[in-house]
Amino acid sequence: MKKGNKYGTHRVIRPVGVLPQPADLLDNNMDEIYDNEILIDVITLNVDSASFTQIEEAAGGDHEKIKAIMLDNVAKQGKHRNPVTGSGGMLLGKVEKIGDALIGKTDLKVGDKIATLVSLSLTPLRIDKIKEIRSDVDQVDIDGKAILFESGIYAKIPTDMPEKLALSALDVAGAPAQTAKLVKPGDTVLIIGAGGKSGMLCCYEAQKRAGVTGKVIGLCHSQKSTDRLKALGFCDYVFSADATQPVAILEEIEKITNGELADITINNVNIPDTEMTSILCTKDTGLVYFFSMATSFTKAALGAEGVGSDVTMIVGNGYTKGHAEITLQELRESDKLRKIFEDLYA
Repeated sequence: MKKGNKYGTHRVIRPVGVLPQPADLLDNNMDEIYDNEILIDVITLNVDSASFTQIEEAAGGDHEKIKAIMLDNVAKQGKHRNPVTGSGGMLLGKVEKIGDALIGKTDLKVGDKIATLVSLSLTPLRIDKIKEIRSDVDQVDIDGKAILFESGIYAKIPTDMPEKLALSALDVAGAPAQTAKLVKPGDTVLIIGAGGKSGMLCCYEAQKRAGVTGKVIGLCHSQKSTDRLKALGFCDYVFSADATQPVAILEEIEKITNGELADITINNVNIPDTEMTSILCTKDTGLVYFFSMATSFTKAALGAEGVGSDVTMIVGNGYTKGHAEITLQELRESDKLRKIFEDLYA
């Protein structure tokens, strides 16, 4: 086997010298793998929510057009990176082959079913056939192959829950795990996009970490997601509003917090132009975590400057230590949360 680079630069065709994520084109030839790669027989692509929403809108909801866009993305790039949002997603598959250099260094064996916890935007991918599109959960079943680099992280699919349930939760594992790390007892936490997949997990974790002296506020988009979140009981306040309207939402948050605003705001939405809502609703001494890949960090930085906000802003890194374990444990701890995830995603 040919020797590969730990970070996968040996798969970069254009431009030479960059890492796989920003590369324009990757080598997705799966006939031969490098000595430090894992070949995966792909079952399902869990497309990033912002990416799938953009693709679905561009296709007018037509599944054949969605297929054509996805196949074109992979044909042009050797990976599935949305050229508009820049994001990818992750995948579920079976280990087909392990490079010689990794034998004895990994706990994986051929046949193991895993979820990759690195973005499709840096994963060499070949799609042979798109079998089914499930728009309601941003999942696409395919026949195809993918490569996991030596530096790539993954999670074995647990045996105590359906694989599609685990995949849906692991796709957003960074958000609840970062919530667990950031929220302290007594904090007032605003979660934007609280009724979605990552939002519900964050609400559960925020309630646990903020405790009885804290406060969790959930902002949802639709009445349906608002009612669902209220029924879960993870938030002290839940309301629905358009997250792209910062002034109206600021007025609501001022009422709820008696003008004190949020200590921490977690943005999980899959649409653009919600940066200023996050910033305005957070104290100057507070923190905003932008998990959403629809975030424009230019808008966030310049917008905060424009309103004189000294809020600390964190880029939504999808990885933090132990994130897979934390997220799966939430589904084990909360029967109500697991039931909703099983109904919606499994």
